Amino acid sequence: MAEASGRNITGARLRLGAELEQIAEQLRSLAQAQDQLHDLYEAVLSRDVELSVVLRLIVATAMELVGARYGALGVLDEKGEYLAQFVPVGLSDQERADLADVELPRGRGLLGRLISQPVPLRVDDISVHPDSVGFPPGHPPMRTLLGAAISIRGHVYGNLYVSERRDGQPFDAHDEVLIIALAGAAGLAIDDARLYEQTHADAEQFQRLLLPRLPDLRPFDAAAVYCPATTPGHLGGDWYDALLVPDQACVAVIGDVVGHDLQAAAAMAQTRNMLRALLYGRRTSPSAVLAQLDRTLHAITDNPVTTACLARIEPEGQAWTLRWSNAGHPPPLLLTPDHRVRYLHADPDLPLGVDVTLPRHDHTYPLPDNATVIFFTDGLIEHPRRPVEMGLERLAAILLAHADQPLGELCQILADHHPSDGRDDMAILALRTPTGHARSKPAEQRTRPRATGLPARAGATECSGQGSDRSGDCLHHPGDLVGQVSDPRQPLTG
Repeated sequence: MAEASGRNITGARLRLGAELEQIAEQLRSLAQAQDQLHDLYEAVLSRDVELSVVLRLIVATAMELVGARYGALGVLDEKGEYLAQFVPVGLSDQERADLADVELPRGRGLLGRLISQPVPLRVDDISVHPDSVGFPPGHPPMRTLLGAAISIRGHVYGNLYVSERRDGQPFDAHDEVLIIALAGAAGLAIDDARLYEQTHADAEQFQRLLLPRLPDLRPFDAAAVYCPATTPGHLGGDWYDALLVPDQACVAVIGDVVGHDLQAAAAMAQTRNMLRALLYGRRTSPSAVLAQLDRTLHAITDNPVTTACLARIEPEGQAWTLRWSNAGHPPPLLLTPDHRVRYLHADPDLPLGVDVTLPRHDHTYPLPDNATVIFFTDGLIEHPRRPVEMGLERLAAILLAHADQPLGELCQILADHHPSDGRDDMAILALRTPTGHARSKPAEQRTRPRATGLPARAGATECSGQGSDRSGDCLHHPGDLVGQVSDPRQPLTG
């Protein structure tokens, strides 16, 4: 009897030890889950990820927490009746190929049950569940399912699913606790990411409204492109403007206010408006105008440092003269009618907002008919792993390779294939001199610049003058660039 009692005590101790080990394992699992949830939320708070990336990160975290092979997140439509978006994770390339022609789930069967009854759902055998409707052809076999609703501010946003534990076991109560906890944290992360995206979109809209629409610049041809910064949270201070002045010259300016916030965007608008007031109605050299602008900004604002290039294209006999002043800005890029390119390098003066006592200088260069001058900001050429000279060379090569394109399409090509890293905003302004026939047209017969409403949409091409209007999305595709220019400081090359 004593021996039997000893065996019972030993057995009890073994069972207790196993249970304690199981509890310890669960505690380690919960600690790991807490760390992963913390990492998930930190990733969102860092502002370095978009909402689509956050959704995939949530699914990947859920799969890792419970050791699942597959996972997905379904986002409900506005009425909360169907799945408007479905984010699957874990499918192999072959499995994705097998499902290429299959529509994403809309929320039928078990997924529909989670929509109509947003409570945790744990299924050991999908095939025998009364709500199961089976899988489409090509779908990988799945036996188990664990799902939970994701709620934001009291409303169901979507559902989180995992399927098939890697150890072959069905999901248990511990897995369910982890997924419910993750769904709660996911709601906070998604809400924060959505709020950030909305704030960023509103800020971009504000910046877009500050940019001008090019007026009718005939007989000159003109086009412009602006692309917002791709870095999350960055607003740019890039800006451009162009107008005809009474002495038959076309004035163009491009600039970049230091900073990537609302202050930079507001300073950009303030500087541009001041400059336009100083330009119109007076035949003053670009250097004198920039000097006056610098003094004015210094006296009545606390605007950040600004780089700018101000230019006039003036009639000169049967040709044209480009007269410009450079306040610490990248040089203009010239394309001649015979397809030769060169940068109009000149020693730049200091940017605006540095020292108003130092003199500013003008530079001139003769232009033939049908010559194209490209003004741009440094966001188009700068790359942290390459020297600026390489960016200049690549930009000139792109221009040379597409020299036959209409001006609006040419600007869009330069923006699409820019040699920079694409993280900063970028602006391009292009002017083309008239032909002899257009130049000889009496000034009083030209169409006056028309007043316009909303400015051009950010990330779109804007055309004015002899070319037709065209607009299209500005896409960033860094990569191999066509053509090669050996040295942008060399004379004209073909």
